[in-house]
Amino acid sequence: MTAQTARPALPARQIRLLMFGLMTGMLLAALDQTIVGTALPTIVGELGGIDHYSWVVTAYLLASTASTPLYGKMADLYGRRPVFLFSIGAFLLGSLLAGLSQDMTQLIVTRGVQGLGAGGLMTLAFVIISDVVPPRERGRYQGLFGAVFGLSSVAGPLVGGYFAETNWRWIFYINVPLAILAIVVCWHVMRLVPFQRREHTVDWIGAALLVAGVSCLLLALSWGGNSYAWGSAVIVGLFVAGAALGVAFLFQEARTREPILPLRLFRSRTFALANSAGFVLGLVMFGSIIFIPLYLQIVKGASPTRSGLLMLPMMAGIIVTSILTGRAMSRIGRYKWFPVVGSAVLVTGMLLFRQLQVETSLWLAFGYMVVIGVGLGLCMQSLILAVQNAVDVRDLGAGTSSATFFRSLGGSFGVAILGAVLSTRLSSALADRLPGALAQLPPQQRAAVAAGGTENISINDPATILALPGPVRAAIQASFVESLHLVFLTTGLVAVLAVLVTLAMPNHQLRGAGPQGATGGADPLGGKAAAPGGKPLPKESKDEAAAEMEAKSQTML
Repeated sequence: MTAQTARPALPARQIRLLMFGLMTGMLLAALDQTIVGTALPTIVGELGGIDHYSWVVTAYLLASTASTPLYGKMADLYGRRPVFLFSIGAFLLGSLLAGLSQDMTQLIVTRGVQGLGAGGLMTLAFVIISDVVPPRERGRYQGLFGAVFGLSSVAGPLVGGYFAETNWRWIFYINVPLAILAIVVCWHVMRLVPFQRREHTVDWIGAALLVAGVSCLLLALSWGGNSYAWGSAVIVGLFVAGAALGVAFLFQEARTREPILPLRLFRSRTFALANSAGFVLGLVMFGSIIFIPLYLQIVKGASPTRSGLLMLPMMAGIIVTSILTGRAMSRIGRYKWFPVVGSAVLVTGMLLFRQLQVETSLWLAFGYMVVIGVGLGLCMQSLILAVQNAVDVRDLGAGTSSATFFRSLGGSFGVAILGAVLSTRLSSALADRLPGALAQLPPQQRAAVAAGGTENISINDPATILALPGPVRAAIQASFVESLHLVFLTTGLVAVLAVLVTLAMPNHQLRGAGPQGATGGADPLGGKAAAPGGKPLPKESKDEAAAEMEAKSQTML
């Protein structure tokens, strides 16, 4: 058993400056997940290589997801500052090279470099702020991270659409000044966050097994139903290889001295259940939200850029609820009922989306979006805080990265599973409706549509669907909406599982000082609670560092 390590007491001004740097870094990674998709057709049109279209996204997803647990462990072993600065540097380099790409191969490789950096940006921000803020006060800071995700979901399609019409290379170049700003801020402020090195050996075998296993699973999920049939030898082989490598990883982690993901953490009921809930909610969140912009484009005729703007009600729900939830957790001092209520609200939102029809007004759809946004805002940060509250400081990086990793992995499974559900139901619905729709067309027009190949119509190409004759377009829209009903029913049922899992979570008190100075509960691993405000830095070093930081920050700003 180890005691909870005391945290440095930083002035509010320096914590705000640190938050600014961390949020800038997180914005880079979150924005890049949404900004590229809008401009991808334009990029492929200029660089060519349509056969490698999906790899631009897959390379980023593989690198960011597989590297997430490694960043957490490296931060525990080598300190937050060098690891976080490395992640920003990798992202900056990848962005610069991606903007300079002259063909699809170069773009795919540089997107992988970007993903390598993004894996650290997404998880280390939570780890770093937890070093200087006790769990009891952490919610109101981490709630702002949820707001960054909401902002990026709206800004990404808008910015991507704008640069797609002007110069797509600025989609990547725009990251460079933001990354430099984040490096300058974090370089100076994070010097005030102490780190105590300990003797260690890096589990390179475990790292290799983890990366290889996750890569096999993600490739199977990305290629299944698209490049290869789900039952093909390639997909089955990737799943088998991923499972075998996963088992080998577990055996390696059980025997090594410094595991990448310490299995002993799963003995904590809170840690195990919170990560399980994160996986389920990732499946629901990422697997269902991607279909809402498609509804707006295919059924309502919105452009990709405008569909991003129409998602604003959902993002407003996420942003406002994340901030309020963080503040409420800090005041109440407990976390359990926020994800429970959030999961229940998500169930309601998914079932409401089952009521969508072709003729449903946008205002009613906006109301449904707000419900889902509120549910996500209640869940996103509370589960990460639950995980952090359940682990010792020496495992904070590994524990936090596990929460991000399982949520991302759940999202990958959600996209694949729900995509298969949609595709299967859509094929059946189109087979029922398209013959009657074609029969309504004049012979010449019917022949033209048939020559275009109705079986090759893709829901990922809304512009082509909207250009079809009225009866055919209406049949496709009605079939798509009917298929969405099954998708949202599936996610609603899965969200019920999230309610049950979060209900089983313990409702421990958050450690640290409350708003009125009351201390939180003891360390779950046996140590005492941290004193209110943590352990202050020596006065001389704190005053000198604060004065230097103040001068440099004023000059920089």
